[in-house]
Amino acid sequence: MERWLKRILGKRVQRGTLKVSLGPKHAFTVGDGTGKPIAIAFDRPATLLWILTDPDLKLGEAYMDGSLRVTEGSLADFLDLVESQNPASPTFASLMLAGARYLGRRAAQFNPRGRARKNVHHHYDLDGRLYSLFLDADRQYSCAYFEDESMTLDDAQIAKKRHLAAKLLVNKPGLRVLDIGSGWGGLGLYLSEIAGARHVTGVTLSDEQAAAARARVAEHGLKGKVEFRLQDYRDIDESFDRVISVGMFEHVGINHYGTFFRKIADMLNEDGVALVHSIGRSGRPSTTSAWIKKYIFPGGYIPSLSEVMPSVERSGLVVTDVEILRLHYAETLKAWRERFLARREEMAALYDERFCRMWEFYLAGSEMAFRHQGMVVFQIQLAKRQGAVPLTRDYIGQAEERLRSAERRTKPLLRLAGE
Repeated sequence: MERWLKRILGKRVQRGTLKVSLGPKHAFTVGDGTGKPIAIAFDRPATLLWILTDPDLKLGEAYMDGSLRVTEGSLADFLDLVESQNPASPTFASLMLAGARYLGRRAAQFNPRGRARKNVHHHYDLDGRLYSLFLDADRQYSCAYFEDESMTLDDAQIAKKRHLAAKLLVNKPGLRVLDIGSGWGGLGLYLSEIAGARHVTGVTLSDEQAAAARARVAEHGLKGKVEFRLQDYRDIDESFDRVISVGMFEHVGINHYGTFFRKIADMLNEDGVALVHSIGRSGRPSTTSAWIKKYIFPGGYIPSLSEVMPSVERSGLVVTDVEILRLHYAETLKAWRERFLARREEMAALYDERFCRMWEFYLAGSEMAFRHQGMVVFQIQLAKRQGAVPLTRDYIGQAEERLRSAERRTKPLLRLAGE
């Protein structure tokens, strides 16, 4: 079996150096011998065989339960090595498994109100202290915007909010803004305090996020200017000048794209502007990672642009700008992973060792998907009419400069309520 496993793994790892231990008396090395050696160990040969039957699901499960260990280098190093390889020719069994998952993806992404709330609760209503261990001070849980590689995570998250506000054109008095998937409230507070929106409404399905965001409104003295609701976007019956959604579209589900964009069109005033910031894939439509779907984001899906645009077109909205952020999320995830590992003992005290291994695999695996597997971030700007935004993109940089000045005049209150 050892010789057969070496041959199979050798086809998948052709560059670099990967040392594999299958127990006290069984070991081999694959790759071309270059680069930093990475070593992994399995409790027994059958574990590797079990993983190879469905690596998309079982690699993460083996790391979670400790039957796979990284003994030289880090988990991120190992996943970086594996994900950076040229794709191996798929086997008949892997094609059948992928095909079955593709056919079942619409059922997995069927997210009516009750199921959507349950999915959000699974991930976002964990102990709030968990997120404070690795996120920035404003608890931004989406892709940061690194204007240069030396930026800290906190500065890059402020730059993200600045970039979004600039594209949203919150530069006129009296604007009413809707934030769909408002998280812990940081973007909504920025749009009010820094960008100058007259009123900001944020909606979320997370009890923990809604409670924290409401507390921040009171702390910042913004009652009457900012409100956060525990509400499904499909149940909103008001109109707005601006609509923004950051990091929420990934949870909508492909079955509901038409509903999502029609709802934005219905809520948006005639001169309104909307902005959707979402993880996307640069390649063809696919399926959600089986491990991510089971353990991290049930009901979630990362779309290709080709899956999104038909629903936009049918909604009557006009696409006025599309920007692709490529490696920004890889750098964001790297920062989250490093912060998480630095405070791992505190994480273990909140939950347990298995939970820590699960989150380390989630953060490291997601980072490598953005580095090697074609994951990107879409920022899609929408309007009801062509003239709702300026002719050229110069206005974005100009607006960012105005917002930087406003940030200097009004120091951003990044602290969360109670911290």
